[in-house]
Amino acid sequence: MTQSGQDPPGGDAPLRPQGPIVMRITLGAQLRRLREASGITPEAAGHAIRASHAKINRMELGRVGVKERDVADLLTLYGMTNEQEREVLLALARRSTVPGWWQHYRDILPSWFEMYLSLEQASSVIRTYEPQLIPGLLQTQEVARAVVQLSHLSRSGDDTERRVALRMKRQEVLTQPGAPQLWAVIDEAALWRIDGRSVIRAQLEHLIEMAELPNITLQVIPIYSGAHAAVGGPFTILRFSEPDLPDIVYLEQLVTALYLDKRWHVRHYLVVMDRLCVQAKSPTETTRFFSSTLKEI
Repeated sequence: MTQSGQDPPGGDAPLRPQGPIVMRITLGAQLRRLREASGITPEAAGHAIRASHAKINRMELGRVGVKERDVADLLTLYGMTNEQEREVLLALARRSTVPGWWQHYRDILPSWFEMYLSLEQASSVIRTYEPQLIPGLLQTQEVARAVVQLSHLSRSGDDTERRVALRMKRQEVLTQPGAPQLWAVIDEAALWRIDGRSVIRAQLEHLIEMAELPNITLQVIPIYSGAHAAVGGPFTILRFSEPDLPDIVYLEQLVTALYLDKRWHVRHYLVVMDRLCVQAKSPTETTRFFSSTLKEI
């Protein structure tokens, strides 16, 4: 939502390809609705596909892969005989096994971040607060390389360059058809954690350029603004056009991440984000701030 209380534009934008995790969640939610409507227990459903009720629960939550044969058997059990409707769900099952583009980087990609990539690529709105670093979706190649080297001190040069390439590839989501709305609030201090005057200049120029895109809103919180509601650290809120996917709060840590989807958790972070947006410079003021800072470097 914007400061006026309205959702960002872009709801009618073309749909982008979704990753396997998102496909599984969508399929699982539909299977759960069909099962409940037919009055069949998870135990009975599991027996029909030679599995446990626990596996049915995991399937319905999108936490495990699904076989097309199992989906077909469940649809029959749930009384779905319409061939057109069956084919829609069977096609979804097939697509849920197709790897995302990031699978090419799987050897350097932790599983907890692979899930985030799948969700990020399918999101319609990304709201993020970053107090320490420029958000990954907005980093220049030089800044991305510096961040990777800082986070992976023992990695080889080839490993570093692949991680940078992954980040650059990830950024393409912002400029492809049906791109999500990105609304980023950045602490001014993040600008000064970049080494090298030319690197800072290039990053500022990139931020100004990105802020001109219709789907990107940037706000900066000046260093002198004092304490604020998000003193706990960075976070990202993902929203989806797919009704089966709830809003998700992503909290990245050093070697893992948390995914929060409980309504009261999400509401809390939305309130904090709204307060940050009020406290930060407006998008127009932020662009002027970047431009004036650029002249001083």
